[in-house]
Amino acid sequence: MSKAITRIALMAAASFCVAGSSVALAANPNQPTVAISQGTLAGQIGANGVETFKGIPYAEPPVGDLRWKAPVAAAPWKGLRDASAFGASCIQPNYPSNSVYADNPATMSEDCLTLNIWTPPHAHKAPVIVWIYGGSLTVGGSAEPMYDGGKFAGHGVVFVSFNYRLGPLGWLALPALSKESPQGVSGNYGLLDQIAALKWVRKNITAFGGDPNNVTIMGESAGALSVTYLLSSPLARGLFQKAIAESPNMRSFPELKRADHGLPSAEEIGLKVQKAAGASSLKALRAMSPKALTIAAFQTRFRPQGTIDGYALPHQIVEIFDRGDEAHVPLLAGFNSGEIQTLRAGLPTPPATRAAYVREIRKRYGELAPAFLKLYPGDNIEASMLATVRDALFGWAAERMVRKEAAAGVPSYLYLFDHDYRAARERGLRAFHASEFPFVFGHVEPEAKLPVNWPRPEGTEDVALSDAMMNYWTSFARAGVPAAPGHPAWPRFAPGKHYMLFGDKPVASTDPYPGMYRLNEEVVSQRRRAGNQQWFFNVGVAAPVPHE
Repeated sequence: MSKAITRIALMAAASFCVAGSSVALAANPNQPTVAISQGTLAGQIGANGVETFKGIPYAEPPVGDLRWKAPVAAAPWKGLRDASAFGASCIQPNYPSNSVYADNPATMSEDCLTLNIWTPPHAHKAPVIVWIYGGSLTVGGSAEPMYDGGKFAGHGVVFVSFNYRLGPLGWLALPALSKESPQGVSGNYGLLDQIAALKWVRKNITAFGGDPNNVTIMGESAGALSVTYLLSSPLARGLFQKAIAESPNMRSFPELKRADHGLPSAEEIGLKVQKAAGASSLKALRAMSPKALTIAAFQTRFRPQGTIDGYALPHQIVEIFDRGDEAHVPLLAGFNSGEIQTLRAGLPTPPATRAAYVREIRKRYGELAPAFLKLYPGDNIEASMLATVRDALFGWAAERMVRKEAAAGVPSYLYLFDHDYRAARERGLRAFHASEFPFVFGHVEPEAKLPVNWPRPEGTEDVALSDAMMNYWTSFARAGVPAAPGHPAWPRFAPGKHYMLFGDKPVASTDPYPGMYRLNEEVVSQRRRAGNQQWFFNVGVAAPVPHE
């Protein structure tokens, strides 16, 4: 049944809402209504006829005994449910007030597993993009104004965003949790939420005019990391047909029950959190307030991340891609030239002199030191340190994903975002981490709702670049080929190491940062063979010294 026909039927039936229902609304002929598997929704109509439906539960609140359980499908309701407002964001700490990313949620709750939909008027079998927010799996939420999907709907896409559990509530593993699990695993609850949301989309998106067989998952930073998890997880197979990863990483992750790659087991990490929380049992942990638990976890420097559990994530992500066991779907991935400008807290103390820098690199990289120093010389230590971490975290991972999918015969596309707009340049933040957001989401107009400290794009050049990027992104979602009228064709990565450079305007080019991928691939390969070293921020002058 088409969206338009569904709406006519609902308008006729609206007056039969069950009296006294906690979600019952009076019928409103100007309010869009949609029938889904759980009941009927009443949304809103916005600019250009775009219809929005917000705060839709896709799973039961993970509270009480459901804390640290796989998500349970949300129960149905009677009558019309108000879908005009976002649901609460998941429990998280606040950003520092001076952060570029500071945009703290208006409300937080464990009852947060909801999603939101923007749909074009009269949509029918439209492509679907499902957005996964970033924030280190620690902060973030689908209600952030910058993630408004209205411009995507204006390009003919049904846009979906959703919340997933964060911090220790979403990513904690414990022996007691593994013991009570039917699969004998724990730790990947946030990932299971993402999979549940995709299952909900597959079941219900037709009612909003979307095509359940043309779904693109899209995320940035931890959202792009989540894209790699979903590409890697057998539990997500068949739930999406394309993927977009903005600033992904493919670092090493803790194994559930054994120490490996220089990391303790995920269960050992969880026991440390439990001890810090002062909880003598799993029952006591479940009785704690979610905020107190979150604070206790981060006092132990708990890092939310996926767990290699043999179930949701069968192997290390790099190994899954090496085996060719990832989902073979068209992929668009890339990174930003200034990624680490706003992530400097993870950088080590720089050496005082060029000679000291060169000495440290030679000590830590051995036979690879000449190649390293050619890419990251000691003439400008700060610039080299920023580039070292950018490439080790994001550049290598984005290119590796694209290379591996291309090797499997899948259409794959790479980009580098290097746009230098005035407000960012004045603060020394050229192409910083996530700075592509206003351009990808179309929020470059003066009245755009951006975080209070965000350098605001401005001018006709920014509008033109945003239009181009939105066209590339939405055409990829539509047909698997990124294209923008009046702009260069975007060739597949292979053969030829092609990529799209987004500077002042899109320019097709080849081989970003020559030698970068080869060096970082060899570094990771050596660490994998050693078996006792992780690969993440510990690069450059923070790299381990051989045999230490």
